[in-house]
Amino acid sequence: MKTALDSADTLTRWRTLGLSLTLATLVAWITLPAYAATGRFITNSTPRYVAGAKNLGTVGANETIEVSIWLNPHNRGQLDALARQLYDRNSPNYRHWLTRPQFAARFAPTVEEAKTIQRFFEAHNLKIVKVGPNNMFVRARGTAGDIEAAFHVLLNNYEVNGKTIRANDRDPYVDGDAAPMIRSISGLDSGRFEHPLISRQTALSGAATPAVSANSINFDSNFFTSNCFNGVEKESFSTNNDGSFPIGTYRGNHLNLQTLSSAGCAYTPPAVQTAYNLSGLYNEGFDGTGQTIAIIDWCGSSTIESDANAFSRKFGLPALTPANFGIINIPGPTLCETIDQTEINIDVEWAHAVAPGANINLIVPPTSYFQDIDEAEYITIDSGLGNVISGSYGAPESFVYASELQNGSLLSEIAAVLGISADFSTGDTGDFTLYGVPQTVSYPADSPYSTAIGGITLALNHDKSIAWQAGWGNNQVLLSEAGSIFDPPLAFGFIGGSGGGASNCAFQDASGNCLSGFPKPSYQKGVANPGPYRQLPDISWLADPYTGVAILISVPGQIPSQVWQVWGGTSVACPMFSALWAIANQEAETAGGGPLGQAAPYVYSMPAGTIFDIVPVSSANNVTANIQESAATTTHYNANEVLGGVGPAKFVSALWDYPNEQFTSLVISFGTDCSAEPPSDFFGTLCTDPGHLRTKTGWDNVTGVGVPNGQAFADYFGTVVK
Repeated sequence: MKTALDSADTLTRWRTLGLSLTLATLVAWITLPAYAATGRFITNSTPRYVAGAKNLGTVGANETIEVSIWLNPHNRGQLDALARQLYDRNSPNYRHWLTRPQFAARFAPTVEEAKTIQRFFEAHNLKIVKVGPNNMFVRARGTAGDIEAAFHVLLNNYEVNGKTIRANDRDPYVDGDAAPMIRSISGLDSGRFEHPLISRQTALSGAATPAVSANSINFDSNFFTSNCFNGVEKESFSTNNDGSFPIGTYRGNHLNLQTLSSAGCAYTPPAVQTAYNLSGLYNEGFDGTGQTIAIIDWCGSSTIESDANAFSRKFGLPALTPANFGIINIPGPTLCETIDQTEINIDVEWAHAVAPGANINLIVPPTSYFQDIDEAEYITIDSGLGNVISGSYGAPESFVYASELQNGSLLSEIAAVLGISADFSTGDTGDFTLYGVPQTVSYPADSPYSTAIGGITLALNHDKSIAWQAGWGNNQVLLSEAGSIFDPPLAFGFIGGSGGGASNCAFQDASGNCLSGFPKPSYQKGVANPGPYRQLPDISWLADPYTGVAILISVPGQIPSQVWQVWGGTSVACPMFSALWAIANQEAETAGGGPLGQAAPYVYSMPAGTIFDIVPVSSANNVTANIQESAATTTHYNANEVLGGVGPAKFVSALWDYPNEQFTSLVISFGTDCSAEPPSDFFGTLCTDPGHLRTKTGWDNVTGVGVPNGQAFADYFGTVVK
């Protein structure tokens, strides 16, 4: 409840802000040239939701907040040109990466410019916290009231999708000689990234959901099988479970997941190493030795080293020690380290599983706020903490204000010119329409200087060879539940899939409305999608939680504390690809070619056999239903009708019996990165919509160019790329 004191405080701040803006306006009318020269608005710095979200009231005037000013780099046009030339085989600058001193000398802000920003902060009663490497940013701390006065904004709390987020109510205005040096301001809002990790469902929700609770498996990993689809089954359920009508009879592929007596399907390192012939790379002596993967994950895990080493012992991987594994807290110490940090276990264990010889630096920002993640990424780049960066996180591009999008793209660009690949997940909710918003893509994967990692479904044969691969996208259908037969089957529609599509909101108008996306980079000139904008993803790997990977993780209250869980999401695909890219770098350096830099520009021109092209797949045993309504009446539903009637032309579907709910059976579909439920129950982009995400021959907006064929992919860089 807001008190009278709160109201008075708000009124005083509004009056101060209004007086400041009124005086500024009067000065502008009287002496416009002087006003324009001594201050300016930092445009495109207000989150779009401010215009329509519920305003929950102002932030307390004495609340302590940290903000950062990012300075303009020098010679930006030259930097952009160089970033293109470094990846152009016809340029004399091809792969002549800048050293960090060279970058600083040519493009970094000066010490005096940083001091100007410091003086601006100090003049407004804000204390300097940190000056970033090469003067790229200056961070300061102060009260909300002082920050509002410094930037001529009001800081409010807004209700956004059920969450409370702090944000400035308008674009900040900066007075004085600091103004022209500012590229962007972070920290005024509390916008943050999220991890796109997803687990299998363990309880019916009755509705589609992009992520569900963890599925803890207290079995030894020997119980996991690599056969996620084990034959065809037929099952029948009756109303009230007593033979009453309706009676449903279902036939189709069987999805081999957890039961009360088995851990079911989950891929372990030996299965993935065999399927993608990574073992062949190791036999050649290529396992990532001499390379460093920098994994960015906020907060931190107090048990990651012990968890990862237990995981490694189980599968014969090298131990993680101070010689090959570091935990680095930047830009400051973390206050939220705990156990059971699933994303960290996924990233560390699976990067290590794919590139067991590579060093890993776990970069731990204190929070998931844009401000902390951006600064951690820049310090990682400038300090040389990895020649490949793995970032299993993102935010919807259209939810983020343009100056932050531009700043994040600059960070990836700096990495690219220094010979570092910045790899980011494309998300687990397809085109984001599941949230009831127009189609968009994930930031920071959206930058032309990032490598965007999408996801697939993987099915293996008994010998661990690949049976089939599909673009990741699941729909869910409920057939029966505890004595109820659903006639027609109850379609929940789209529940998760690889993010993809065209960047469309990197440039925004003064109101935050989307104008256009990041431009399509030259390496995507062969991508057939219409439009001039950056397309996602570039490449993909395993992500479907229904054909997910095993991790070992400590969970509070469990005895023993370390348990096996099965997870998916592009959070799995990103560290796996980053690890393979480390091996590709090892091969290139061994052949005398030096570091490869950003991965994306290479994957579009690789020869046949190095990448699996993921195309639509189908099965002769997709799930069908016969529902007997009476002794004389039976309704038949074909495989498409079981999904809701509007599925894509090709897909795979399978029956799944819930492990903890008797007489409950569902259908999960694969290769459906769209909603297959009827239009009357629309939730997400329909599979009949011409703009839905889909796989096809060549590049597509679900899997990019496809999935790396492990050994052939990495070996290519040891023979021809010099």
